[in-house]
Amino acid sequence: MAWDEWEQLKSSAAEKQSTGMRLNGLPPEDRPNAGGPQGDLHVDQQDLAKIGDHAFGLYNRLWKEARVTSTDATGTDLTSQGFALGQALQHVSTRWDKQLGSVMDACALISNHLDFTKNAHAGDEIHIERHVSSIYTLDAGFDDDWAKRGEKNPVYGQKEKKKDEG
Repeated sequence: MAWDEWEQLKSSAAEKQSTGMRLNGLPPEDRPNAGGPQGDLHVDQQDLAKIGDHAFGLYNRLWKEARVTSTDATGTDLTSQGFALGQALQHVSTRWDKQLGSVMDACALISNHLDFTKNAHAGDEIHIERHVSSIYTLDAGFDDDWAKRGEKNPVYGQKEKKKDEG
């Protein structure tokens, strides 16, 4: 890279940074999903739930249908009878079990991760709702339009009246 080219890149970068501060959001080209209303947190889990269900179903089918226990017994039997095929069959069976275990582990990981993600997003949603509602309650106490002049703010409740002891 030549010195002139380096200086040109530096000045170009400086020009991009000198556009000033942007508040309250990103420019539209930096928001890939900027089609909807701003400020609303929405997580749709239906597609992820389907993937998790399919992964769980595949795991169960693999457990029931893909395990081959008779191959080991056959390989052992053939080996004891002196056939070289028995050792080869045992080798294939061992490889099959390892590969099947890897696929089943991946299915379990996908299913469990999507369940965890769904629950984590639900927890985040609850946290955000509580935080925003507490801000709303606090803000209501400072609102100038909370009641007509001379009336008490209902946010703070009613003051108890003392009874006469006479």
